[in-house]
Amino acid sequence: MRGQRPGPMDADYEDLVASAETWVVTDGTDDIKGFVVLLPSPDDFVLDNIAVRPENQGQGYGRHLLALAEARANAVGAKAIRLYTHETMVENQRLYGRIGYVETSRRDDRGFGRVFFEKTLTS
Repeated sequence: MRGQRPGPMDADYEDLVASAETWVVTDGTDDIKGFVVLLPSPDDFVLDNIAVRPENQGQGYGRHLLALAEARANAVGAKAIRLYTHETMVENQRLYGRIGYVETSRRDDRGFGRVFFEKTLTS
């Protein structure tokens, strides 16, 4: 929806940190470069949110967080990781395709045009 705030801007992060698996990436200091929020279940992991600070994008932090999500999913024997992104985030969509995610659907979800992806895990 045009002019609508992105969904993650209104997320209750205090609740997410308490109820989900949340990881941050730093450069060894207290400066957080990015984070990932995972919602694990026995069959699949939902990558609920991933973000890298704009000034730190292009430095590999996002790929590191995506690899962490896969490692965590593999550690509990999940068969797949699912995620979604906004339909306007075409760079994210291309990245997900390059690293093995397959688009499964496009639909309106809670007022947002979203693109859904899934990656089957082999280990």
